[in-house]
Amino acid sequence: MLAGTAGILGFSVLPAAAANPAEDFVSGNIQQGFDILNDKGASPAERKARFAAFVVGLTDVKRVALFLLGRYASAATPADLEIYVAAYQDYVLAIYQSYFAQYAGQSLRVIDSRMRAPDDFVVRTNITGNNAAPMEIDFRVRTDGARPVLVDLGVAGVWLALAQRDQFTTVLGQNNGDIKVLTAHLRDTQKLYR
Repeated sequence: MLAGTAGILGFSVLPAAAANPAEDFVSGNIQQGFDILNDKGASPAERKARFAAFVVGLTDVKRVALFLLGRYASAATPADLEIYVAAYQDYVLAIYQSYFAQYAGQSLRVIDSRMRAPDDFVVRTNITGNNAAPMEIDFRVRTDGARPVLVDLGVAGVWLALAQRDQFTTVLGQNNGDIKVLTAHLRDTQKLYR
């Protein structure tokens, strides 16, 4: 999921006693992602490719992409959905890389988590450093599959998937539910993150 060149991050995850699989998932995997972006031995293109593969492995991209379509998902053809999911994956990779690059030199620490429903957790983290006020980043993690997966990211109380769903359904509503228009919109928007 990535356009643009990976930023060099001095980001670390501070150890915390994890209380559940969702917290373990965030603690271990977020550090691994920042290690990829901080790998000065790799070229920007290599970091981008490795980070994309890493994020795709953590995220249930199809589940999130279909959620974002709302009621419009049922009217789309399987072929159009497949093309849309691929475009969404590239788009969200660009966004995740952009978000993470903003926190260079800072540290992430798992604070706690809360269960929204069985197998559905919000893991609350704090980012501190660079003489900035601490900022909360929350990760929504589902643990109902073979392994935990990331399904949303909240920055300063704004959830990415919910904001995207509003945006996507607006685009679809203005274009008679044409998923091809939304797919083109995602491809165009992704270029902004390069």
